Amino acid sequence: MDTSPGAGRSPLRSARLVSWRWATPEAQAVLATRDLAAILKFHRRVHGDTQTRTGELLGYDKTYVSALELGKRHLTDIASLRHVAERLALPPHVLGVTDPADTDHRAMLQFGRSTVRLAELARQCGHAAEAVAELWPLAARLEARACDGHTEHDVLRLLAHARLSLGTALGNVLPEERLATAAHWTAKSLDAVRFFDDPALTTTALRMHGNELRKAGLVGAAVSRLTHAAAIAPRPSDRAAVLPLLARAAGALGNTLLFDRSIREAEQLLDTVEHTSLVNPSALYEIRLRGLIATGRPRQAIRHAETAAPPPSLPVAPQWRVIELITTGRVRLLADDRTGATELLLDAVREARTQRLPHQLQRILRAAGTALPDAHDSAEQALTQLRTEMAA
Repeated sequence: MDTSPGAGRSPLRSARLVSWRWATPEAQAVLATRDLAAILKFHRRVHGDTQTRTGELLGYDKTYVSALELGKRHLTDIASLRHVAERLALPPHVLGVTDPADTDHRAMLQFGRSTVRLAELARQCGHAAEAVAELWPLAARLEARACDGHTEHDVLRLLAHARLSLGTALGNVLPEERLATAAHWTAKSLDAVRFFDDPALTTTALRMHGNELRKAGLVGAAVSRLTHAAAIAPRPSDRAAVLPLLARAAGALGNTLLFDRSIREAEQLLDTVEHTSLVNPSALYEIRLRGLIATGRPRQAIRHAETAAPPPSLPVAPQWRVIELITTGRVRLLADDRTGATELLLDAVREARTQRLPHQLQRILRAAGTALPDAHDSAEQALTQLRTEMAA
C-alpha cells in the first residue's frame, strides 16, 4: 500500500485543491518570478509531494521533473505550458500563456469589484433581492473559473468577497427555514479568507458568518465566531462593527454578562468611530431592547424604550427600520399597550413586504402571537404572498 505523501489523491483532485494555495503571500512571491522550476518546487512542498507524484500529475517521469526543477530542461511550446498550468491550477499567464477567455475574464474581474460594492449598498438600502440578482451570476462565474484552475490572487479574493456578500444578501431575503443557505455561503467565504493573511478581511468574514449562524438558529456557534472576530479585530472600527452583533447573539443565547459587556463597549465606541448602518445610536438602541427582553429583563426594556429612544430625525437604514419597529412593538406589548404595539407591527408588515423580508415577517408573527390578531393576520398574508413569489 502506498503511504507516501499525496497517496490516494487523483491528479484532478490535486490540481483543484492547490488553487487556493496560489493565493497566499508566499505563493504570490513565487509566481511573480514566473520561474517554472521555483513554481514546481513550491507546488511539491505545500503538498508534500515527491518528484514522482508531481510527474504523475503532469504526465512526465521523475527524471524530467528533476531536470525542469534544476533548469536543465525548459518548456517553451505553448501546448506544454498550457498543460502544466492546467494541471497545477495556475493562471496560464504566469507561464506566458494567454488564455482564450482571458480578455473576457479580465473585463469581468474589472467590473466584479464594483458589482460587489454596489450590491452591498443595495442590500443596506433595502434592496437585498436586487443584490442577490447581481451577485449570483458573478459568484457562479468565479466559482467555475476557480474549479477550472484559472485562478490568481485577485480572482480568489474577489470570489471570497462575492461569497460573503451573496450569503449576507440571502440572509435578508430567505425565510427562516432556509437561512442555512445564507450561512453556507458565508462559511465558504470564511474557508477562503484564511489564505490571505488579512486580519481585517478575516474579521469581516467571521462577523458576517457569525450573524448568519445566529439567524439560522446556531446561536452558540455564532457567539464563538463573533467572539473570535472581536478578539482579532485590527482596528477600533473593525471591533465596533463586531460588538453589536456579538451583543445580539449573546442576548439570544441568554448570556447576560456577555450581552451587557458587548453592548456597553459598543455604545462607548460610538463617539470614536465612523457611524455605519450597524454602528449608530438607532441600531444599538434596538439591540439593547431585544437583548434585555431575551435575557429576562422586560421592565428594563420598557424603561429603556421610554427614556432612551433615539431622535425620530436620525437616519436609519430601511431594514433596520423594520427591525426596530418589531422590537419596539414587542416592548409596547410587554407594557400592555396593545394599540401601540399593533400600530408598530402593522407598520413593520408594510415595510417588510415592500423590502421582501420574509424573516422579519416571521418575527412579526411571533411577536403578535394571539394577543394582536390584526398584526398577526396581516403578517401571515404578506408572508404567504412572498412565499408564492419565491416559489415562482
